[in-house]
Amino acid sequence: MRLLMLSGIQSLMLCLGQVTLKFALQRMGNFSFSMDFFVRNLTNWWFLGCGICYAVATIMWMYILKHFPFSMAYPMISLSYVFGMLAAIYVFHEQVPLVRWAGVLLIMTGCVLIAK
Repeated sequence: MRLLMLSGIQSLMLCLGQVTLKFALQRMGNFSFSMDFFVRNLTNWWFLGCGICYAVATIMWMYILKHFPFSMAYPMISLSYVFGMLAAIYVFHEQVPLVRWAGVLLIMTGCVLIAK
């Protein structure tokens, strides 16, 4: 259960990093090789949030890898798909068909079986 909890938090941080990256990219504007473009994007708070989320997720991943068997830890990354699906619905207001929910259910079942 400890692995499942830690992996859930780590996967949530990965998903949050992807959500903040999408927000950052939506505010990016057209790409150009200009100093203004790079300064504007390096001071984008969404990029900063993305980096922080990825840093936390990476530190948690290092802890998980050190303390749990790789064959159990690695499949737990799949939990990020579940959080990504929920973010698509609640943050980006996307429609998710039933077949994708069936996939999410299979992923969640697999993670529970692996963690036992």
